[in-house]
Amino acid sequence: MAVRIRLTRRGRKKQPFYRIVVADSHSCRDGKFLDIVGTYDPLQEPAAIRIDEGKLADWMGKGALPSETVKTLIDKNKAAAAQAA
Repeated sequence: MAVRIRLTRRGRKKQPFYRIVVADSHSCRDGKFLDIVGTYDPLQEPAAIRIDEGKLADWMGKGALPSETVKTLIDKNKAAAAQAA
């Protein structure tokens, strides 16, 4: 079973909200998932990214691969955390 860390869409029409989830790569976008790792709200200014670093590290240690979009969000979250510290 190939496991990916990717976005699943929530929210209403024209008001997107995303969960960062760990899911089987063959499941559909909004289908079954194994765990919720974080959230992403693009409508806030600046965009709100919340990631549980412990869960993320655990799943990546088990071999889960992030999608390109999630990889970008992880990098932005790390940059924001470094800037705040």
